[in-house]
Amino acid sequence: MEKIVLDAEDVRRTLARMGHEIVERTGGRALAVVGVHRRGAVLARRLHERLLGLSGADIPLGDVDISFYRDDVGLRTGSRQPVVHASHLDFPLEGRTIVLVDDVLYTGRTVRAAIDALFDYGRPQRVQLAVLADRGHRELPIRPDYVGKNLPTARAERVNVRVEEIDGVDEVTIVEAAGEPGADGAPSSAASPSDREACS
Repeated sequence: MEKIVLDAEDVRRTLARMGHEIVERTGGRALAVVGVHRRGAVLARRLHERLLGLSGADIPLGDVDISFYRDDVGLRTGSRQPVVHASHLDFPLEGRTIVLVDDVLYTGRTVRAAIDALFDYGRPQRVQLAVLADRGHRELPIRPDYVGKNLPTARAERVNVRVEEIDGVDEVTIVEAAGEPGADGAPSSAASPSDREACS
């Protein structure tokens, strides 16, 4: 069974709130926004638009692909090999606060990889983390600065973030663990392969 925890309007309001929080804490000065491919990059573009309107400052926007920075890249075989996207960081990082944007925070390993990727491009003054959903179960000492929604979950559950630009809808859902009984007592069905299993 799949439960919607944020619908399209919830996502819109959540990103608006996060934009205000970022401006309040940074003043919008010496700021840049960088999204983690794929859905983190989409959310970063939306946050960037809000920040431009709120601050009136010149805020660069970029995105990073962390495929080859993951600590499990050497363990993946066959169809589990990552799909590689280009990174776009066409501005100096030095002296800036980088707001790193991702869709879901889970173990912290994706964020660690994204920070490694960032520092290959330069040395920012600081890095802050903004996530639409934090599902807990951290394996690394990483904590977000801006959180859309905290989602208590079991490890076996899946958190799916869908965005209009990729999936045709804005929503965040939780899918109960495969094989566990649903409301009717039958095993729950697996989510579509196009849905992201948030295990980052």
